[in-house]
Amino acid sequence: MTVDEELTLLESQLRRLKIEYEVFFNNPQKKPPSDLEWKVLALLRKFSDGSRMSFGQRFRYTELAQRYAIYSDLWRKKSRIREEGYRRPQDALLSVQGVRIEEHVPEHKVYGVSHAARPFAIDCADANSEREKVEKLFNALSEAKKKAGENVSGSLASFSSFVQKKTEQIRKQYGCARVEYIVDVADGKVKLTAKAKT
Repeated sequence: MTVDEELTLLESQLRRLKIEYEVFFNNPQKKPPSDLEWKVLALLRKFSDGSRMSFGQRFRYTELAQRYAIYSDLWRKKSRIREEGYRRPQDALLSVQGVRIEEHVPEHKVYGVSHAARPFAIDCADANSEREKVEKLFNALSEAKKKAGENVSGSLASFSSFVQKKTEQIRKQYGCARVEYIVDVADGKVKLTAKAKT
């Protein structure tokens, strides 16, 4: 199985896990989908070092890992409420609300980085004509990886190509003018995220 196929499998298992957890929280007789969650975690751990992946695959993996972190944070809260019973009105609300990725971001402690350190961010409309910005982003990502003790692989050319494709994809998907790229460190791991910018 190729890396892309395994990432696709991880994505579909994560989607199924979310559905099964929703069923679990809506049905008192149900048991949590622990076996499926174990499979998701095994795949996440398998690719955590990122050494076998290209920039595009690493980006996709990071998005999936973030999504799982957000879901598991919510599942843990909902499980605690379910065990202890509803004590506050907001707990009852939390037990039935869905997850909106953009709005619900769990707090992660950043190890090895002072609280004063801010994530590096640039916005880009066209990587080919904004090469200086892409180079700064590449350097910031490489520097962050070195500090975190992660492997720095890939060339500026392959990274530029990845940014160009990702920018075009997000602009087309969201109808935005620019895309913001952010280099940040969460739980001691470097992540690169991209989001639509109007």
